[in-house]
Amino acid sequence: MSTANGYTQELKHREDQLAIQYLPAVKAMSFRLKERLPSSIDYMDLCAIGTEELVKLARRYDEVQNDSFWGYAKTRVYGAMLDYLRSLDTVSRSSRRLIKEIDSAIEIYMADHDDEPSDQELSGILGIEVEKIHDARIASDIYTVMSLDDQLGTPEEGGMLERLEHEDLVEAIKEVLSGFDEREQIIIQLYYFEELTLKEISEVVNITESRISQIHKSVIRRIRDSVGGR
Repeated sequence: MSTANGYTQELKHREDQLAIQYLPAVKAMSFRLKERLPSSIDYMDLCAIGTEELVKLARRYDEVQNDSFWGYAKTRVYGAMLDYLRSLDTVSRSSRRLIKEIDSAIEIYMADHDDEPSDQELSGILGIEVEKIHDARIASDIYTVMSLDDQLGTPEEGGMLERLEHEDLVEAIKEVLSGFDEREQIIIQLYYFEELTLKEISEVVNITESRISQIHKSVIRRIRDSVGGR
């Protein structure tokens, strides 16, 4: 084996070992994200996407420029998983309108029953096929794990984020959140910044996961309406 080939093999071995070393971290990240997603999303798919990105990153990692591989790779691996989820979000504009109708119907229903309606009950309320209700709710649940920037920048909003500098958006969000009650602010804080699951948040604020989900969607809708009017 030539010296050059030997060096190449050694380098590839080192890169692969680097990826293998952080594979448990990718699995943990995949599992954590899966806990925040509908049952239709496969943990193994998330893990495969994350692992593929990890290997790519290991092969182009320069320890001279970045002294911590996981510090360098973590956000990129998570971003690859979110990109995969975005690829599943093929909801049309009319379907997004349906999601808004569903969220509004759920909010009204829960005010009277303090529990989330089933797909069948929503179908009866809205006069829409159960399958369409089911698919729209899955798409809505996938979207809630995205960043606030993602959720406020949906295509049908006419390029909202292009009209606002990031700093302006942050200030707008802070302004809107300041008008919410303490519980709503805590839910947004725990969900987006502490990355807790609905179950974990439920244990903190002592209300049902369904109610937290609706509060969360209501808060996002109010932020979007406020920011969109600027």
